[in-house]
Amino acid sequence: MSAMVTTFLFAVLACVVIVSCATSPQMASPGDALPLVRDPHSFARPDEIVVTHLDLDVAVDFAKKTIAGKAALTVDNRKGARQLVLDTRDLAIDRVTLGAGDEPTTFTLGALDKFLGRPLTIDLKPDTKRVTVTYATSPLAAALQWLDPAQTAGKRQPFLFTQGESILTRTWVPCQDSPGVRMTYHARVTVPPALMAVMSASNPTHRHADGVYEFEMKQPVPPYLLALAVGDLEFAPLGSPRCGVYTEPAVLDRAAWEFGETEKMVTAAEALYGPYRWDRYDLLVLPPSFPFGGMENPRLTFATPTILAGDRSLVSLVAHELAHSWSGNLVTNATWNDFWLNEGFTVYFEERIMEAVYGRDYSEMLAQLGLDDLKKTIADLTPEDTHLFLNLEGRDPDDGTNDVAYRKGYFFLRKIEETVGRAKWDAFLRGYFDRFAFRSMTTARFLEYLRSELVRDAATERAIGIDAWVYGPGIPANCSKIQSKALADAEAAARAYLGGAPAASLQTKGWVSHQWVHFVRQLPNSLRPEQMADLDAAFHFTTSGNSEVLVEWLT
Repeated sequence: MSAMVTTFLFAVLACVVIVSCATSPQMASPGDALPLVRDPHSFARPDEIVVTHLDLDVAVDFAKKTIAGKAALTVDNRKGARQLVLDTRDLAIDRVTLGAGDEPTTFTLGALDKFLGRPLTIDLKPDTKRVTVTYATSPLAAALQWLDPAQTAGKRQPFLFTQGESILTRTWVPCQDSPGVRMTYHARVTVPPALMAVMSASNPTHRHADGVYEFEMKQPVPPYLLALAVGDLEFAPLGSPRCGVYTEPAVLDRAAWEFGETEKMVTAAEALYGPYRWDRYDLLVLPPSFPFGGMENPRLTFATPTILAGDRSLVSLVAHELAHSWSGNLVTNATWNDFWLNEGFTVYFEERIMEAVYGRDYSEMLAQLGLDDLKKTIADLTPEDTHLFLNLEGRDPDDGTNDVAYRKGYFFLRKIEETVGRAKWDAFLRGYFDRFAFRSMTTARFLEYLRSELVRDAATERAIGIDAWVYGPGIPANCSKIQSKALADAEAAARAYLGGAPAASLQTKGWVSHQWVHFVRQLPNSLRPEQMADLDAAFHFTTSGNSEVLVEWLT
């Protein structure tokens, strides 16, 4: 998930009111992907019996705001377990059956946990291979976002999208809801005929008159990457056989232009760290109510329309979600305590994609703005919560979704690169993605692999300061020093303005949005109204099409 709007999200909601009153290695099987670690955010016991495939057959009811149907789970009963424990939250369980013959069995729903929901414990036979749960969701299911027509761009049809990360898939599908579990899936989804359904899987490009859609995900994915969207959607290709975009009709042309360089990003990513293993890379632009920058659902990134700036100035979000196709989706954090393994790697990869496509000066601006955000985040957290490896047991795992995982993780990996050299680091990373493709990774296992394959001597270990970065608080003193002439120019312009120079006299020709963000950040909150008016008259901040510039100005 993109942190583009982590700190900016809640401000922008308020501001909207103000403004608008090589050959791919052999794929591991899902069972091989399971790490032998306990996930504190799941009731499941996958070390005993693990779900390897999901067959989903459900109907979407906009009037009731529910999804109802059957989830048939193929299981690998490794230890002859007599019970299967699934994660659920706010699900109404109608019945559970075993095998192809749908033999009824007994089940119980356990006590409610504030964050985890309720365990669904199902009685099995030792030879059970398939378990089918008939169920319905609650209208208040946390993963299901039901939008009225007024909340969409077209204002004509309702819209539904799901958000499974971190532990919300259990609110719409009974499953082993842990990032350490991987499964393939097939889905049959029935929706109103006027709408189109798409998922994090193979997708249609045209609406089906009967409202019935079938999907296939052949690569094993953790449950949090199971995603569905239903709405008034159309598709446009992005000048590449493997890239396209889905949006509401009113937004389609803008989105197709904005994302026109997506194939360049995919090509740059493959040149860095190996083949793209998910067949297609498409984007879905969600209605304005989508509360995140983006979500890396495999094959189909969910993206906010706020990145449609009209000048491709916010497409680093696409690079971020694309990078997740390697870091996060391909090699996944085993638990949410290891979240930095998803996001720190992805920010690093994002910066490298942006450097390859737009140049080093551009990526350094992103790095500096990210460091500024990281410092603000750390100032608001307890020391323990500024470690990369976290202890989130008994807490909502979303508590770890902040700039520490994203940006501190990035600067740790950047420090490794700067210490050992880019060539060695790139070779290590490519080997890492190949070696652990379609598997899960813990912090301890990654560090063991790092030390065995790359950091083999005490001097290099000391230069990096591995333990200080991973298990220590704050930003280590050896953090990289960013040198961005473009942002230095923005700082100089801000000083000149505060020194009395009129806004119109400032040398800002050719600036990109990151310079404008940095410029506004240098201005004190004590600006007088006439100064604000002078700046707005010269630079038109209030009518900016760039959401990041706009939020800095409005706040």
